[in-house]
Amino acid sequence: MKTTAFTLAFAALAAAAPATAATPAAPDATVRITPLGSHDGEFCAFDRAMVFEDPDGTRVLYDPGRTVRGADDPRLGQIDAVLLTHVHGDHLGDAHTPAANAGECGKPDASVKVTPNSNTVNIAVGKKAKLVVGGEMHGFLAARVKAAGGDPKQVQLLRFGGSAKVGGVTIASVPAVHSNGLDPAFLDDGHAEALKAAGLTAYVGPPGGYVLKFSNGLVAYLSGDTGVTAEQDLVVRRFYNAKLAVINIGGTFTTGPAEAAHVINEMVKPNAVIASHANEAATRDGQLLPETRTAQFGKAVTAPMRVPLSGRTMTFDADAKCLSGC
Repeated sequence: MKTTAFTLAFAALAAAAPATAATPAAPDATVRITPLGSHDGEFCAFDRAMVFEDPDGTRVLYDPGRTVRGADDPRLGQIDAVLLTHVHGDHLGDAHTPAANAGECGKPDASVKVTPNSNTVNIAVGKKAKLVVGGEMHGFLAARVKAAGGDPKQVQLLRFGGSAKVGGVTIASVPAVHSNGLDPAFLDDGHAEALKAAGLTAYVGPPGGYVLKFSNGLVAYLSGDTGVTAEQDLVVRRFYNAKLAVINIGGTFTTGPAEAAHVINEMVKPNAVIASHANEAATRDGQLLPETRTAQFGKAVTAPMRVPLSGRTMTFDADAKCLSGC
């Protein structure tokens, strides 16, 4: 009896005792997503690029395109990996803007030409980051990285069905239905003139999208340029169970607002969606314009739509609930 009474008394005292100063605080378990567009605080015609930051600090740049101002863009900070969906100029980056807010939101000034190099390769080399690609892009981009002064081993091949780990982020490749022809402007030998004269591009394998799983449990689908494809249901939703989607909505070259809304509502079924690649001046003074494709998409989706305003960081928990910046 005495032993039992002592045990109970000790347990009561322990429960009542305040936590000591040495007790660590709970870590910030949010994923930070920062769009890097052409015009501060807006969603503009060339905007594709985003930085995803894991709770452990790993930073992943998605499709640099024409709005990241090279490796010296002060918005970049540390970059551990660059993801490229395909080699079209607006994603690989045949040029980039000379300064923040250059040109108009609907027609940004992308006058800094970088071909036959690319904005993507220059950033990967400058940041000493991994460059993750699928299809047959690996060989071409490894050669371009070497020519730019980097290490070809920076380029990591990731085809459909595979995954790679960078810090706390697991990266998986998923299909996209699009084309993937390399413009002759990215070539610097005799092949360029021959292809240009014939009206051809160099094929570098299929395009793709990505699924990212972060260390807090959030799973995000990055569509790349694509149409509606069965894998958005069979793979992205059923296998990976993506809770957040970043989907391209520009139409003509990708899903438009109606098609993208079908993907979100009936196939991926995420808890939240970020519009991307709208090919328009979607906002003015940070406010969504009502007659835009982006506004049309926002009305059509059942999940909350988040507008990617350049430079404004959004934070998400494991269930894709936006905690700030949305």
